[in-house]
Amino acid sequence: MTQDNRPANASASRAGASMGDDEIDLTRLWALLVDHRWQIGLIAGIAMFMGVAYAMLATPIYRADALLQVEARQSGMPLIGDLSEMFGSESSAQTEIEIVRSRMVLGNASDELKADIDVAPVVAPFIGRFTGPKAADNRMLFSGWADAERQLWIDRFDVPDWLRGEEFELTVQDDGSFVLALAGEAVLSGSAGETLRSSDERTVLHLAELNASPGQRFTLIKRPRANVIRNFQGILSVAERGRNTGILTLSMTGPNPERVQATLDAIARNYLMQNIQRRSAEAEKSLEFLDEQVPEIRKELEAAEKLLNEYRLESESVDLSLETKAVLDQLVELEARLNDLRFKESEVARLYTREHPAYRTLIDQRRSLEEERERLDRQVQNLPEKQQEILRLMRDVELNQEIYVQLLNRAQELRILKAGTVGNVRIIDQAQVQPEPVKPKKPLIVALATLLGLMGGVGMVLVRAVFNRGIESPEQLEQEGISVYATLPLSEDQMKNERLLQRISRRKGAAPKRHHLLAETNPGDLTIEALRSLRTSLHFAMMEADNNVLMISGPSPNVGKSFISANLAMVLAQIGQKVVLVDGDLRKGHIHKYFTADAKVGLSTYLSGQSSLEEVLGKTEVDNLSFIPRGEIPPNPAELLMHPRFKTLMDSLSKDYDLVVIDTPPVLAVTDAAIIGQIAGTGMVVARYGHNSVKEIDHTLRRFEQNGVTIKGCILNAVERKASNAYSYYAYEYK
Repeated sequence: MTQDNRPANASASRAGASMGDDEIDLTRLWALLVDHRWQIGLIAGIAMFMGVAYAMLATPIYRADALLQVEARQSGMPLIGDLSEMFGSESSAQTEIEIVRSRMVLGNASDELKADIDVAPVVAPFIGRFTGPKAADNRMLFSGWADAERQLWIDRFDVPDWLRGEEFELTVQDDGSFVLALAGEAVLSGSAGETLRSSDERTVLHLAELNASPGQRFTLIKRPRANVIRNFQGILSVAERGRNTGILTLSMTGPNPERVQATLDAIARNYLMQNIQRRSAEAEKSLEFLDEQVPEIRKELEAAEKLLNEYRLESESVDLSLETKAVLDQLVELEARLNDLRFKESEVARLYTREHPAYRTLIDQRRSLEEERERLDRQVQNLPEKQQEILRLMRDVELNQEIYVQLLNRAQELRILKAGTVGNVRIIDQAQVQPEPVKPKKPLIVALATLLGLMGGVGMVLVRAVFNRGIESPEQLEQEGISVYATLPLSEDQMKNERLLQRISRRKGAAPKRHHLLAETNPGDLTIEALRSLRTSLHFAMMEADNNVLMISGPSPNVGKSFISANLAMVLAQIGQKVVLVDGDLRKGHIHKYFTADAKVGLSTYLSGQSSLEEVLGKTEVDNLSFIPRGEIPPNPAELLMHPRFKTLMDSLSKDYDLVVIDTPPVLAVTDAAIIGQIAGTGMVVARYGHNSVKEIDHTLRRFEQNGVTIKGCILNAVERKASNAYSYYAYEYK
């Protein structure tokens, strides 16, 4: 009844174990980073190296800038005040910025520079980028190529729209001429200095200079104009310096400083020219209007003078009184002012709507003058008939003469204005390239790459820690109600011995070499000290056991069961206990390598009746320690262990020895351990640090419980020396 209740009690104990809290342990996180510092450092070093490589190999980018001033519009001549007011509307800075970036300005700059013509020598793919000759920086501008060996400059290269972007190939001939081909077919042939045309007159090429060896080849590409403009827009930056200052800063970046400077200069120059042309165009339109009005006014003046002379002859020279003369002068002045207002109104109507304040002011002024004229007209009606007629005729003559002179003066002023137009934009600073490249920023790139490497390394360590389910502390097992009897640190000496034996075993023809137990080679190792502590714990753990048979098992291979079984047996024998070590792993047992190189006779041959107990039980070099190897690997190990001979063997050994230590296969892989556990009085499970998970150990215990086997507790093996557990497992090292 007692044995049946043990599994149930163990399950209840684990079910009632306290659950771990969800708080973040900053100390553990820091310890994880310290444990993986070399890995984090390696990742950061690789990232830093990549950053240095990129900073060294990346194409340097230079920046050029220019400074423009957009002034309030003023007349080219200070004395022409009225006209300057007419054309003096001021544009906002944002409007001027958009004009600078417009297709009109950038397209004109592209046409001026021939930026849509790309020329480059033919080089080997990829390799030629590093081995080919470099172009001379002071000549590598547009529509050409020059280095120490060859020069090619193009004055004109026209192709149909559907061939823009296609790659033409120019090959130098033996006599200095050339052949231009497209897709392997010749299109043009001739010499530098000639204007060559294709048969359809759509492809035109004129080379200004060609100096290259026969056989050398160049690629010629006529880029779409829209693509060139879009490229300019992508690398051009325009901004107002300050607020409402009218100062515009133009900047452009690119890999070739001379090319960037030439492009920015062309853009600033074309922006200035369009500004002047726009102002000249306004004056030109006004001048055209005046030129149309002057001949008509001249005709009206001549007709009025003719009528006046004819009337004088008919009326025998009628003179005006002083009062009538004053009225005439007022009427002429009013008509002149009205005519001037009409002229201004016609100009303003082309610029503004009738709701604009300037337009409405002119209308109000005109109405006021018209009312004054009506008053004078009523005054004239009170004069004698001849006086009225001579007044009317003289008024027409003087008014037309005044208008005619006024129009001539204004036309002359507009011609002066057009000739003296300088625009309201001026270039303060020509484009200049900064001596140092703005990209790549090497220190910043290296610093960012290193920082990203550190962050990536830290992130990888933390992510791996989140998904790592391996046991890293005995508290993880104890929280699940699993007793931990011993924590064995990883032995560096044992690792060195195993690596040495592996190298020896790889040698061809090398004789099998006996493995030395750590308790024999280094009795003072911390692992052996931990086994001695386990020896003490086992003494009390086995006091209530049914027999003195100790089974050591595990959930999976390579957890260290055999290592613990062999060294624990030696540690027990060293205190005078009579111990027998049994290799119960009939499939892959290898404990015999610690004592003898032969395992042909052992437990399997005894259980199958081929050998007697005296034949399989042997003494070792360690006093009080006997050993039974596994024997030949049988085809049915589980059936052999279920044979009554195995129970008889364990009973016999239990009587003759103080302790029987039996190593078993992993229970989650095969059922052998569950069979052996039925006979063993005490069972221990070995878990490897970082290798087995808590759930895996729990499944192991449940597997034993299902078969009615009670496991006393767990042994945590191969605990590595890390910051997260240094104080827990290594702080008490005594030398």
